[in-house]
Amino acid sequence: MFRRTFWFSTGVAAGVWATTKVNRKLKQLTPESLAATAANKAIEAGHRLKDRAVGFALDVRDNMARREAELGDALGLNADPELPAPHRRYAVIENRNDPKYIENTTYSNNRNEDH
Repeated sequence: MFRRTFWFSTGVAAGVWATTKVNRKLKQLTPESLAATAANKAIEAGHRLKDRAVGFALDVRDNMARREAELGDALGLNADPELPAPHRRYAVIENRNDPKYIENTTYSNNRNEDH
């Protein structure tokens, strides 16, 4: 008698377990669930891609700055930022009264003037 009760209980438990597993799998395979899963995976992939792109951009910027410093050292640009006094050049103040700066008012560059 106990043997039959044991096997009956074991069969009922196995049936409940199998039914639960099948129902869960069927719910996962509905179109709504598949769409939600695909959307979640796409969002995760986008986040991973963005993180990698940001990391790549930071690496490129760091390496670019390092290489620029190396080139500046090789060319002697970083040695002394100010030139010696005899080699300094000063900006020339332009004379706006010079004839080459006087605007010619006889011509109009506006092609839409007559329209």
